[in-house]
Amino acid sequence: MYDKQPYVSVSPDSGDCSQGWKEIGAVLRKSVPGGRCVVCVECYPGVFEKEIRDQLASLLHPTLILSTAELLLSPAKLNKRVDPVLTDDPVFGMLNGIEIRDYLDTGKLDPARKKLEQAEKGIVLVVGTGAIEVAPHPDLLVYADLARWEIQKRQRRGEIGNLGADNLDESPSQKYKRGFFLDWRAADRVKQKLLPRIDFLLDTNVPEQPKLISGDAMRKGLRSAIDRPVRVVPFFDPGPWGGHWMEEVCDLPTDVPNYAWCFDCVPEENSLLLGFGEVRVEIPSIDLVLAHPRELLGNFIYERFGAEFPIRFDLLDTVGGGNLSLQVHPLTKYVRERFGLAYTQDESYYLLDAEDGACVYLGLKEGIDPRAMLNDLKAAQNDGPDFDADHYVNKWPAKKHDHFLIPAGTVHCSGQGSMVLEISATPYIFTFKLWDWGRMGLDGRPRPIHLERGAENIQWDRTTEWVKDSLINRVEEMAAGDSWQEERTGLHELEFIETRRHWFTGAVPHETNGTVNVLNLIEGEEAIVESPTGAFEPFIVHYAETFIVPAQVGSYTIRPHGAAQGKRCATIKAFVREDD
Repeated sequence: MYDKQPYVSVSPDSGDCSQGWKEIGAVLRKSVPGGRCVVCVECYPGVFEKEIRDQLASLLHPTLILSTAELLLSPAKLNKRVDPVLTDDPVFGMLNGIEIRDYLDTGKLDPARKKLEQAEKGIVLVVGTGAIEVAPHPDLLVYADLARWEIQKRQRRGEIGNLGADNLDESPSQKYKRGFFLDWRAADRVKQKLLPRIDFLLDTNVPEQPKLISGDAMRKGLRSAIDRPVRVVPFFDPGPWGGHWMEEVCDLPTDVPNYAWCFDCVPEENSLLLGFGEVRVEIPSIDLVLAHPRELLGNFIYERFGAEFPIRFDLLDTVGGGNLSLQVHPLTKYVRERFGLAYTQDESYYLLDAEDGACVYLGLKEGIDPRAMLNDLKAAQNDGPDFDADHYVNKWPAKKHDHFLIPAGTVHCSGQGSMVLEISATPYIFTFKLWDWGRMGLDGRPRPIHLERGAENIQWDRTTEWVKDSLINRVEEMAAGDSWQEERTGLHELEFIETRRHWFTGAVPHETNGTVNVLNLIEGEEAIVESPTGAFEPFIVHYAETFIVPAQVGSYTIRPHGAAQGKRCATIKAFVREDD
């Protein structure tokens, strides 16, 4: 029953969405005022700009076309500008304040602006990433958007490189790195400014099958999404250690070797579907964060993190697979100094399911020699004997509903036979791999190991007894009612996220307390989320689905529904501790 295509209903009329270039051209022509008209199509990096330019040229018959692809700095000049923040590390760069205008050559941009000013009649079409820099006050503003997951798939297929870079043949991981540290952040800065004023949103996720909605319809959809519980669109990805639990439970295609990850609440990576009758328009879910950060996150979180969603839920499947890489996350001071990041990836593993013999590697054994461990890790990377993880790292048995807390600096990984709900802060890629069990990635290449960085962050005093007392199943009863029980299950005091587990057979009262809540149905087939005052339509969730309750929702209840009625269900809820 896992819903892979959740959506927010905006309109019952599919006619509120134009499909295909012919319909889109007709709508845009009708919207163009007479006389001279500047049509600006700002594009997210990764959009197929040539398709848009060619189609609109044939449909709108402009007297002048300006393409920002011709205004970019040369790849050599751009690399010289961004190399200091991109660094020569294969995975990590520095967060920075780069803007889209920094990709443009002023020697080309100024003449383009002059051409625009001198155009006296007809339609002037400006297309591309940075189009708004050429035409800051257009008569018609169209935003061509694209989901982050589709960008990654295009990178992997070798269809696109990065903005302004001559790197079409570069590895997907290098393209992702450049997008993460440069392109996407610069584009999101532009997008946040434009969302309140765009006239039309162009969904370009499927080549040659565009969809167009009005800016007002897009904004209506985003407003609807902050007034009620919402799910983003999950995506699933294979990995060298992936398993087969999700394949069955989530009813996934069997045309890939496995499924390692499900990203089911990572708003910077996921997308959001807006419903118009039977038609679905796909936009990046980060648009919701950028458009309504206070209403979604709450004042406290917004003041602390800005327009960033600080909580991540994802699924890690090793049932029928292998161990994750042995790893450690950097300390906050380290990520601040080395990468310009305000916070790090503190996390936890909640066991949705586990096979007999499942385990979690967590913390170091008592009395080990740190120097010997690092030497053995280094030797294993240099074609020496495999690293003996069991000699140095605690291997804890894991069963369904166990909760393992993993503050940054703690050596850890999930073992095979586990279905993990990973609850973490959201700095995305900042994981230092120490040992990958001597295997290759799915591309046949060794995955990057970050032993030197990891060694600078391992907390050597997090050993067996401390881990047992501090990080495993720290369950504390908090409250109870006639048909429910609330428990605090984490996270550790060092982490800013707190989790609460609710067991229930009837309705459980919840309150956002002015901060965003993220929940997953960890037991039971189906539950229903309702407003005590009828402020939003009842919202149904299924087993293993993650959903977001925006801060401004306030009070809500959750109870068993459908086939789960009369049965014991459970959710786990995460929120940011305000006293952190």
